[in-house]
Amino acid sequence: MLRLLDYGTRLCDGISRREMLRVGGIGLGGLSLGSLMAARESAAAGRGSLGKAKSVILFGLVGGTPQHETWDPKPDAPKEIRGDFGVIDSATPGLRVGELMPLTAKMSDKIAVLRAVVSGDNSHSSSGYQMLTGIPHQPMNRESALPKPPNHWPSMGAMVRALRSDAGQLPSAITVPEHIWNDGNFPWPGQNAGFLGRRHDPWLIHCQPHEDKFDFPGLSLTEDTPAVRFDSRRILLDQMNDAYDQLEQSGAVDDYTLQARKAFDLLSGSSARSAFDLSQESKETRDRYGRSRFAQSCLLARRLVETGVSLVQVNWTRVKGYENQGGWDTHAKHSESLKKHLMPTMDQCFTALLEDLDQRGLLDETLVVWLGEFGHTPKINARAGRDHWGHSFSLALAGGGIRGGTVHGISDKHAAYPLDGIVRPRDIIATVFHCLGYPPDTELHDELSRPLPISHGRVIEEIV
Repeated sequence: MLRLLDYGTRLCDGISRREMLRVGGIGLGGLSLGSLMAARESAAAGRGSLGKAKSVILFGLVGGTPQHETWDPKPDAPKEIRGDFGVIDSATPGLRVGELMPLTAKMSDKIAVLRAVVSGDNSHSSSGYQMLTGIPHQPMNRESALPKPPNHWPSMGAMVRALRSDAGQLPSAITVPEHIWNDGNFPWPGQNAGFLGRRHDPWLIHCQPHEDKFDFPGLSLTEDTPAVRFDSRRILLDQMNDAYDQLEQSGAVDDYTLQARKAFDLLSGSSARSAFDLSQESKETRDRYGRSRFAQSCLLARRLVETGVSLVQVNWTRVKGYENQGGWDTHAKHSESLKKHLMPTMDQCFTALLEDLDQRGLLDETLVVWLGEFGHTPKINARAGRDHWGHSFSLALAGGGIRGGTVHGISDKHAAYPLDGIVRPRDIIATVFHCLGYPPDTELHDELSRPLPISHGRVIEEIV
């Protein structure tokens, strides 16, 4: 079942020297064309060239991936720190990753790893807000926080919608297969347009892309809506719009008219429906990604960027019948969850996506971001799990102008705290937009026309 909404639903230090560890021999509305051109000229003159990526695929790995079993294993640490798994060599000389990543290890030459990401927040919704917006939640460490002021900064998807025109019948930013939420269906803040206004909300599309049969309410006519009735509705809409000629200066009316016309375009057109039709993919391709909801959402993301969508956020969803609800929030039976479900799924679909994009000539122009709200505690708890940890964790980026085969940042011997190369969420967002061609000081305007930069961070130059 696929449900289309035209608005997003919201969701469960000091300064060190900025030195890169390159793993080689040793060892992430309101912008006018004029202002965009000026910003790009300024960047080219004083801060180096901007990226040329056309699209971003952003993973929302709810619960956060554990640094110890993925990008920053500590094989020499005590067992209660290192965990139950070993390490394996990767395609990058000197870089070892967790043994549950055999496919990813072979493609590390296309991946940049950040090993000292710091949010300083150990709560899902507040740390998640910071990861999606670049702005610390007020207050920090607030679980089940709701999307409301003052925590009303726009998500990356919303900023993309404000910066880029929609892709024909589809918006420039889409979230699948559902929003991110805490227990009780409390939506995280930072998933919509916030102060930019609802017209810039990413489209949230609830879907089950792993099912063989797709139903498109909102993208297809129901059985009781014959074509003649649909045409009558279009005529009625046009008549209503004519009646609003005197209100042409009203932004609200303009927004309504735009959204209504787009809805009719989706109903009457075929290109948008085609983008969601995974039956057009071969069985071999679908099997290569894996048949889970998340994996098939990754395949859907590839199809969407092919149609011109600028940012697709793919959120990890809960899975019935698994420990920890099938998510990355592994407070109990951590190793069992990783081995039986989490890492095999992630290792397969992440590499399938990179391989698929590369074979289609799309990887250089598509940035793929492995993102979670935090990492996991260094020490395994009494329930054989790891808890929340925002003091130092690992993320990864690939494609879209990212320099593969690099590692930036160093954590301590327990992967607990950063030693060097600290990266803040705001820096990741600055880097994403750099790859899309926008410097961090690119201005957006809120509903009161106040200018605000897309990021207060720095571009992570060590990986671009």
